[in-house]
Amino acid sequence: MASLFHLPSSLTFRKICHPPIRASHSHYRISVKNENPLPKLSKISEFSSKTVNFLLSGSLALALSLTGVGIAEGKVGVNKPELLPKEFTSVIDVAGFLSDGQEKRLAQEITDIEKDTGFKLRVLAQNYPDTPGLAIKDFWQVDDRTIVFVADPTFGNILNFNVGATVDLDIPRSFWSRLAGTYGNMFYWKEKGEDASIEAAVMAISSCLREPVGPNNCSEVK
Repeated sequence: MASLFHLPSSLTFRKICHPPIRASHSHYRISVKNENPLPKLSKISEFSSKTVNFLLSGSLALALSLTGVGIAEGKVGVNKPELLPKEFTSVIDVAGFLSDGQEKRLAQEITDIEKDTGFKLRVLAQNYPDTPGLAIKDFWQVDDRTIVFVADPTFGNILNFNVGATVDLDIPRSFWSRLAGTYGNMFYWKEKGEDASIEAAVMAISSCLREPVGPNNCSEVK
């Protein structure tokens, strides 16, 4: 399995799925191999975990699971630190989905999230293969309190998430699936725009992270 980041063995970085796609949608399943697998990954879903790996790094075998046929293989490792901004920012938009004003508003919201909750949200907007890829690991100092949100429409659903182990303890895994289904589906972002999907997702995550931890936290996507 390919790695999004090569994290220390003491960390567990969980990869979050999109919800099942109904018959009217295309459904892709990604199979990825690499020499540096992530430690102790949870198998919440093959789709999003392998999609995020592919979007940021990997070798792939792409299968169209809806029809059960069609496999294409290729090695497409990505590590482009030259696409990183010169100064630190929690929002990197190499795809041009966001205006300067939107980036600033999201960055401020993310700063407030970290101040209020201790969790680190990081947003990367890209069109694969134009991505800094593995270079974001060191740039963002990804750890087990980090949520990496990759906005990429390559496989239809634009919302892809990787969450650290500490985040996973507090936030139900089903939240990420419902979030992707609500604001990430192709119908939503094609009608309202990629920027609308990204902004809505960040605000929903912000609301969720601020809820008291309990049996019903994050039960709704706001």
